[in-house]
Amino acid sequence: MAKALFELNPQLDRAALAAEFAVRKRLQIRDVLTEETARELRDIMHTQVPWGMGMQAGANAKGRGFSAADLRDPVLAQEAMELAKATDAAAARGDYAYRSLRYSLVEAIQKGWDTTGTIEILLEHLNAEPFLGFMREVTGLPDLLRADAHFACYAAQHFLGRHNDSHVAEGWRIAYVLNLTIDDWHPDWGGYLLFYDKHGNVETGFRPRFNTLNMFLVPQDHAVSYVPPFAPRGRYAINGWLRDR
Repeated sequence: MAKALFELNPQLDRAALAAEFAVRKRLQIRDVLTEETARELRDIMHTQVPWGMGMQAGANAKGRGFSAADLRDPVLAQEAMELAKATDAAAARGDYAYRSLRYSLVEAIQKGWDTTGTIEILLEHLNAEPFLGFMREVTGLPDLLRADAHFACYAAQHFLGRHNDSHVAEGWRIAYVLNLTIDDWHPDWGGYLLFYDKHGNVETGFRPRFNTLNMFLVPQDHAVSYVPPFAPRGRYAINGWLRDR
């Protein structure tokens, strides 16, 4: 195991990153972690995570998660299949929908899924001063208090519809995506984090790159583009929000 499970790259130019974020309110940071810890985290996600599913079919519907154990239950597995079809139908009519593999770090601790202690250590790192202090410095938001997180994998036929994370009243300030996918993600494989203007045009698209942190001030219209069936591997990432309450 790596010496540290989550260690920031000491060579990051924090002043330059803060200056760019101040203008754009979104940012992509390459090589954000040390190479050793980034590869350790990717190995955990690729080989040790019992993936479940997260889905929602319609803006007025409620998102639903299915654990790995749920998906082994014939009744719940059938419900998951039906909901997956419903996400396609919702997206086809222009309604909000999403579908991806998912593993909640908080649930893993609360429900005893994590028997090694690795998930608890990672969540502690995300809420410790090195990471939170770095994010406060780059965003210029001194009131960021805590981070939540889940593992996400956008595999073949997965997507996240356009939305804006309008949960400011719940304390959401910064959304982040720590990409831990394969080294050379091809543009044809989708999985891009896209940002839109008021006319629906794509303003910016962040390519999934290994050991890259994408972050942005919420709310902003964004989506994750559809991953086609020929993509050879899923788009792995740690996703979450930084909150001020």
